[in-house]
Amino acid sequence: MTSTATKPRPERVTDRTAFNYRGGAARADRAFRALCVGAGLLVLAILALILLSTAREAWPAFREEGLGFVTSSDWVPNEGQFGALALVFGTFVVSVIALIIAVPVSIAIALFLTELAPPRVRAVTITVIDLLAATPSVVFGLWGIIVVAPKLVPVYEWIHETLGFIPIFGVPVSNGYNYMTAGLIVAIMIIPIITSITREVFSTVPLLDKQAALALGATRWEMIKGAVFPHSFGGMVGASMLGLGRAMGETIAIALVIGAAIQITPNIYASGEAMPSIIVRQWGESSGVHTSALVGLGVVLFAITVLVNYLARFVVRRAELKMRGAAS
Repeated sequence: MTSTATKPRPERVTDRTAFNYRGGAARADRAFRALCVGAGLLVLAILALILLSTAREAWPAFREEGLGFVTSSDWVPNEGQFGALALVFGTFVVSVIALIIAVPVSIAIALFLTELAPPRVRAVTITVIDLLAATPSVVFGLWGIIVVAPKLVPVYEWIHETLGFIPIFGVPVSNGYNYMTAGLIVAIMIIPIITSITREVFSTVPLLDKQAALALGATRWEMIKGAVFPHSFGGMVGASMLGLGRAMGETIAIALVIGAAIQITPNIYASGEAMPSIIVRQWGESSGVHTSALVGLGVVLFAITVLVNYLARFVVRRAELKMRGAAS
């Protein structure tokens, strides 16, 4: 008989990776917190530097025009008049038109992708949306000049003949370069942005909430109104505000199709001008106070963007509080 050799007892394994784990974790947490705070403060510092540097460059125009820089509509560089009100108006009109068109379409596409589309259709649609988001703005502008503006002139004329008693549907310009064409082109440009973010927000809605609504007898649309929209309201507003920022800052596409007429008019079929487009149009030939005034337009646009985003956050906060109160 052979004696069975006693197996050697395995050595005790010491977890050397846990080198004073609690102390290491605390240091890691403090370092991570400092990194996050530093990144947030860096963003604020960059924004502050941008505002200060542009405001300093624009100060000669602000000093010369005073409050009239934003209350006057007379922009005549050859006569030394720099009133930005008509340009602010043009930016506002184009952005509102773009949002009115883009937001419903984007929400509808996002709902289709998250609630109805088969997997293959969803993949193809998402790819197309991503390609549209990556298309340069000058391509949209050239497409607007060559294709969209001439094709829409008969449509504008028909709407004017039918609804001309409404001031916004006035006599259209013959070439189609107007507020409406610019708003339509910008809407097509911001649809991919709003759609992508809204789709991601809709995908975060808990599946149990949707199934519970359907189990209680709700139709698909009632489930969307009762479960998807309340949960995604803040994200939808945030996506819309991001699209609004893109619309307000768009330059080349608007410069090509808006018509370059500095005026305030209720007619959306009239030619106009916007702050970003006039900056790119006149920057090369500007000097002195004219250059400062163009930089001042950027400062005004920056301030408007910050104000709009703050108001959007306020609206979202109030709406979410009401929703929580109704739910409780």
